[in-house]
Amino acid sequence: MSTEETAAPTKSAPDDDGMTWWYRWLCKIAGVLGGISCAVSGVWNCVTVNPLNIAAGVWMVLNAFVLFLCEVPFCCQFIEFANAVAARADKLKPWQKAFFYCGMALFPVFLSFSFTTLFGNAIAFATGVLYGLASLGKKGDAVTYARLQHQKQGDEERMTGTTNGAPE
Repeated sequence: MSTEETAAPTKSAPDDDGMTWWYRWLCKIAGVLGGISCAVSGVWNCVTVNPLNIAAGVWMVLNAFVLFLCEVPFCCQFIEFANAVAARADKLKPWQKAFFYCGMALFPVFLSFSFTTLFGNAIAFATGVLYGLASLGKKGDAVTYARLQHQKQGDEERMTGTTNGAPE
C-alpha cells in the first residue's frame, strides 16, 4: 500500500451534526417542497397591482431559488456556483440553517400578510423548524437520565445537609 492509500481512511469525515440519514432526507424533501410552494405562491402573488404583494412575491421566488440551491443543487446545474453554495450550506450547523430558513420564510409574511404568503411560506418555515429540532440533538436514554437525576438528588442533599428528609 502506498502512503496515499493508508492516509485515505484516516481522513476525518465531515462534522457529524447528529442527524440520522432519514431525518436528513426528510429535511431535504421538506426543503424541496418548500421551494415548490414558495415558487408557485410567489408567482401567483406577483399577479396583482399592489406593490407590497409584488415585493413579497419576488422575495418568495428568491426563497424558492435559495432553497433549491442549498438543498438540491443538482436542480440548478446550469448555474456555475451552485455546487460551491451547496457545499458551503452543508457546512452550516442545523441551528444556523433553521435561523436562515425561518427568517427567509417570515419576511414575505411581514411584507404582505395574506393567505398566499402565509401558506406559500409555511413549508419553507417548517423546513427551518425541522433543522431547528435537529439542532436540539438526540433524545437521551433512560439509564443516563436516571443517573443524572440520582446525581442531582445527591448534590441537593449535600447542599441542604439532609439525607432521606431528616436533618443531620
